[in-house]
Amino acid sequence: MEQHLSRLGVYGYGNVEPIILAALVTEDPLLLIGKAGTGKTFLLNSLSEALRLEHRHYNASLISFDDLVGFPYPTPDFAGVKYLETPGAVWGAESVLVDEISRCKPEHQNRLFSLIQERCIQGMKLKKLRYRWAAMNPCTLEQGVADSYEGSVPLDQALADRFAFVVEVPDWEHLDERTQGLIADPRGDGLLSDDGGETGRLVKGWQKTYRDLIKNVPKSTLNYACLAGTMLCESNLRISPRRIRQLVKNLLAVTAVSGNSASSETFLLALTWSIPHRAWGIVPNPEIIKATHKIAWDTSQQDCNAQWLNKFHIERELAGKVRKLFEDNPGHDTCTIAVTQFLAQAPMENAAAFAFAVYPLSLQGKVPVGQEGINEMGKIAAKIVNVQGEMKWEERTKEKDTTHPEYGRVSQVLATLTGKRRERATQLFYYLLVNNITVDDPVKYEREFDKCITVLRTITQTA
Repeated sequence: MEQHLSRLGVYGYGNVEPIILAALVTEDPLLLIGKAGTGKTFLLNSLSEALRLEHRHYNASLISFDDLVGFPYPTPDFAGVKYLETPGAVWGAESVLVDEISRCKPEHQNRLFSLIQERCIQGMKLKKLRYRWAAMNPCTLEQGVADSYEGSVPLDQALADRFAFVVEVPDWEHLDERTQGLIADPRGDGLLSDDGGETGRLVKGWQKTYRDLIKNVPKSTLNYACLAGTMLCESNLRISPRRIRQLVKNLLAVTAVSGNSASSETFLLALTWSIPHRAWGIVPNPEIIKATHKIAWDTSQQDCNAQWLNKFHIERELAGKVRKLFEDNPGHDTCTIAVTQFLAQAPMENAAAFAFAVYPLSLQGKVPVGQEGINEMGKIAAKIVNVQGEMKWEERTKEKDTTHPEYGRVSQVLATLTGKRRERATQLFYYLLVNNITVDDPVKYEREFDKCITVLRTITQTA
């Protein structure tokens, strides 16, 4: 991709340039994280100059609230309050840079919340404000070493989650020799970043493309964002529902900036810098992000049946798999493939619980699974389930004095159950005992099995 920032005398941001430009397109908040002297504020101030914006640059570690709004005074009739504006007041600003945002106290961070999230101060709308940018030093380095930043504290998670992109900027050792030479040259000091309005024209064009994409969001982009969010959460990297929607916007903006052409590389870039955890001191594992991206990208590019099949296998809970047999159903053939693959690959205890739950209603034609899938479930379930769908154990239910080493744990679980639930659990656990299958957590296992039954009962309206 052509490097537009270099026209403004900004060097070293080539790898993240599509992200910076995408933030200009959406006009959503942008946070840069980097060591001292990496050009964070220079970049953002240069963008404001190139876009010819009325700009405010605040140091959050020093600023008082009066610096933002001016000095309050009562109206002549004492019915309200007006503000005596200073030259640095925020009221007429079109872009705002909150520098050193990680060096202000939490209560002051909260005062900046409405500015960053809602373009408001004291509940009053800042009608001209378009861009909200911020910069900070890393807050994850150990104190007392050469690269530590005393006073740089993690952002409040709610505040951090309001930044659309949280970008870690490159340091000197990450730059190639040519870029290092351009940065070292002092001849550009003090010059305005003015490209004759070219940046502004480009942004307007990208924004038009972005708005068109927003009107008709590609289903593949939605699938990518939802699947990526689910997988990140499963990797203990929680992504909020609001962040998933923001991720979709970010993906569309990067697509617009990239010539309305989505690619695996640009989506990985957008996903990487849409994760806000760096702002509160957690550096995401890049391998987890890459693995998440690959699965989400490959799945989102496949046809609907293949997408559904991947989602079925990614689903961890048995009840979730049962539910997916009825959600966005791709047809009996695909459901059959899903069931047969799952039974062949899953741990035996999971395959048994799934088969015992689904097989009876499958025989009655109430589950969208073909004959091959029914036969595979029957190989497991037919030992205790007859054609009418009733539990009927034939091997060991009368052997109350069994000496199986797992019987004690199973009995403790069964003792807490009553009625049909106890009958079903008894059959299932005895099947596992006879086949020497051990369950690590019988209580959790029984509950998961019961959830499968509940889902089926709810969906098919069975008693």
